[in-house]
Amino acid sequence: MNRWTVLLLPALLALSPAARSEVVDSQANGFTTRQTALVNAPIRKVWDILVEPRLWWSSEHTFSGDARNLSLTPLPGGEWLETLPGGGGVRHLVVVWIRPPSALRFEGALGPLQGLGVVGHLTFTLKAQGDATTVSETYDVGGHAPGGLQTMAGPVDGVLGQQLLRLKAVAETGKAP
Repeated sequence: MNRWTVLLLPALLALSPAARSEVVDSQANGFTTRQTALVNAPIRKVWDILVEPRLWWSSEHTFSGDARNLSLTPLPGGEWLETLPGGGGVRHLVVVWIRPPSALRFEGALGPLQGLGVVGHLTFTLKAQGDATTVSETYDVGGHAPGGLQTMAGPVDGVLGQQLLRLKAVAETGKAP
């Protein structure tokens, strides 16, 4: 190992993300984001946590301010719901395709996208890698928003990347960061 490798390797490792996140496409009428993470846990464990969003989704990105109010019915037509104080609620997404423990696709608009003329498809794919699992999360959004959707791609990508890191942390350590 040469001197530069010894000096640069720690810096490069510090910069390498635990998950890859990217805006794949961004236009006025839609965008696609993709996040991928290697989770050091078996596929079945990752799946069981994935279908319990209250365990890994950030409370900061809920309407109620508390991820414990989230629920998911992991069946075709099942809903990702959030109860609100005072009897209200939110339907975030609907399950449109499920193949345990390797694929889960939702239809719907997340967060501020709900108030726009858009539809999205959020897809999780899980692939066993020995005792670990590669999780890919893709969100395709299309439709109309005043001023276009291209400016929303980066912030949505950031939020979804954060959630994938939380899923990874819960599967690996039992605790969200």
